Amino acid sequence: MTQPSEITFLANDLDQIATFEGRIAVFLSGADGLDLAARRANRLSQGAIDRFAHSKQFDEMKPGQVFSLNFPSGMGAEALDIVKLPRRPECEPARAAGVALGKIRGSQPVLVLAGNNPRTSDIALGIMLRGYHFNDHKTASDSVSDVAATYVMVSNTEEQEAAFHAVRAVAEAVFFTRDLVSEPANVLTTTEFADRLVALGELGLKVEVLEEDKLLELGMGSLLCVGQGSASPSKVVVMQWNGGVDGASPLALVGKGVVFDTGGISLKPAGGMEDMTMDMGGAGVVAGVMQALAARKAKANVVGLVGLVENMPSSTATRPGDVVRSMKGDTIEVINTDAEGRLVLADVLWYAQTRFAPVALIDLATLTGAAIVALGHENAAVFSNDDTLCQNFLDAAAAEGEGAWRMPLGKAYDKLIKSPIADMKNTGGRPAGSVTAAQFLQRFVRSETPWMHLDIAGVAHIKSDSTYSPKGATGWGVMSLNRLVADRFEV
Repeated sequence: MTQPSEITFLANDLDQIATFEGRIAVFLSGADGLDLAARRANRLSQGAIDRFAHSKQFDEMKPGQVFSLNFPSGMGAEALDIVKLPRRPECEPARAAGVALGKIRGSQPVLVLAGNNPRTSDIALGIMLRGYHFNDHKTASDSVSDVAATYVMVSNTEEQEAAFHAVRAVAEAVFFTRDLVSEPANVLTTTEFADRLVALGELGLKVEVLEEDKLLELGMGSLLCVGQGSASPSKVVVMQWNGGVDGASPLALVGKGVVFDTGGISLKPAGGMEDMTMDMGGAGVVAGVMQALAARKAKANVVGLVGLVENMPSSTATRPGDVVRSMKGDTIEVINTDAEGRLVLADVLWYAQTRFAPVALIDLATLTGAAIVALGHENAAVFSNDDTLCQNFLDAAAAEGEGAWRMPLGKAYDKLIKSPIADMKNTGGRPAGSVTAAQFLQRFVRSETPWMHLDIAGVAHIKSDSTYSPKGATGWGVMSLNRLVADRFEV
């Protein structure tokens, strides 16, 4: 597993500034805003920081942005990175500052002069999140090295280290999700995926794997029809974290885990099919959240369930026009085998409710291209039958800087998935494609269960840098759901 860079907290020792070799970061709120560390660096650099603080360039900088002075005179540092940041910054600019430092740090050690900044943990989180590189399948000569040591000089090391524990747990969980989403399908098979989740038991999670014979016994015909064309066995993995009140109903998280999606018999075009290794992104987020909760010992009861399948065309694959029966008992006419994620989720959603009677139910899936058409790569599409649950999540996502936008539900859309030969169709065509997918899923949610569906097709894996990550897998949703649990479900 890819690990975030190590962050070492050091007690304030301003004498180290002169001799440190690498990059030194100082924070500057304004021309009159030099703290003790900045004043020492200013003297050593013969007033360079003060001159810059009075410049037009500094005035035009946004909070969180960085200006670098290379090889400053009077210092042993390779560069002096001046970060514009208020003395008491909000979370977003503090993390932006960390991200900016993470972008430029390279392979040299970094000394961050944080002093008594109240957002030191957020700065460190930004540094860690931006420093992700997936190198598992690169040769040593081609791999990107990101081994720079990061030292953070603070006024109170013990206090900062204690606060940083939960922050690092979240960063590691985001990296775990990114690794899963980045893996090629010949490596991350359904079996390998399940094995990696079983390994989370070392953190205190209770993990069980339901194999195909058990899924057949449970009547999960909807899920099983997706994977029946593949040599890889379909599985459901259940992860339980019981850190809350003994016996209290848990929050349930459900993730779509299609390790590769060819589209099945309704074969996708060749162009871009290689990206379908990320179609297990929903399951990846659920796995990351469960890791984070266990690592930081969250005082909540949460169960994570993921349906792991591979959608392949073969002589045994489900055909367009086939009718399958879900665990709930409803029958589904399969119009398009490339609308497979909702077939997986339908059975896992029903199983989660019948077994755990959750206090709330949230599913995540790279479900529809329609969500990307509607919202691009800036926001996940949010659907919910419960205003309170939905708003709590939107607040959490906003606090974590992860884009999310509520989309509509309504009975008027149900006619688009009406089937003449079964209880429903698995797709309603192009109009309102993400909405009809959510309407389909809602049929497998009991009316009394608060439920939210997150279509993360546009945010799970992207072609350009995101707020917290380089291009590729983002780990979107791990931080937001972790915060939702912390704010609304912990005791």
